[in-house]
Amino acid sequence: MIKRPDKDEYYLNIAKVVSNRSTCLKMLIGAIIVKEDQIIATGYVGSPRNTKSSIDHNFCLREKLNIPSGSKYELCRSVHAEQNAIINAARAGVSLLGGDMYIYGESRKTKKTINAFPCFICKKMIINAGLNRIISSIEGKENFKIFYVKKWVKEWQEHDIIEDKYKYGK
Repeated sequence: MIKRPDKDEYYLNIAKVVSNRSTCLKMLIGAIIVKEDQIIATGYVGSPRNTKSSIDHNFCLREKLNIPSGSKYELCRSVHAEQNAIINAARAGVSLLGGDMYIYGESRKTKKTINAFPCFICKKMIINAGLNRIISSIEGKENFKIFYVKKWVKEWQEHDIIEDKYKYGK
C-alpha cells in the first residue's frame, strides 16, 4: 500500500531541504511558512544579505569567544531561520496572519535531528507576526512537536516568559 506523508510531515521535509542552505558551522536549520496550504516564505539560519558568513570566515565567532549555546544571540553572525522566513515574507509583502511555521534542525557534524524549538526572540516575533502553529523537529525522532501560538501567549500571561517549558536548544 502506498503511504503519502501527511501535510505536517510533507512541509517539515521541505523545511529540511531549506536547512541545507544554512551558513552556520554547527547547525542546519530551515523554516517555511505555510498559509492556506501554500508555501509563502522560507528562511534558513544564515548571515545577513551580502555579508560574510561563518562558512566564509571558516570559524564560528561564538565558539571563538567561548559563548555557551543558547545565550548572547547578538554575538552571532547569523539570523535565525524563523526570523529570515518572517523577513522574507515582509520583503515580498505577504501577510503571515493565520499561517503555520515549520522548523527543521540538525547537527551539521552528526546529521542527527535536533529540537528546533524557537528561542525567546523568535517566539516574540512569531507571536507578533500572527502565526497559528509552529511545527518543530524533535531530537532523535522522525516525529515533530506542534506548538500553538495562542497557548504561548496564554502561558506568558499567566507566568513569566522565563518559565517557558520548551526552550531553544533544550
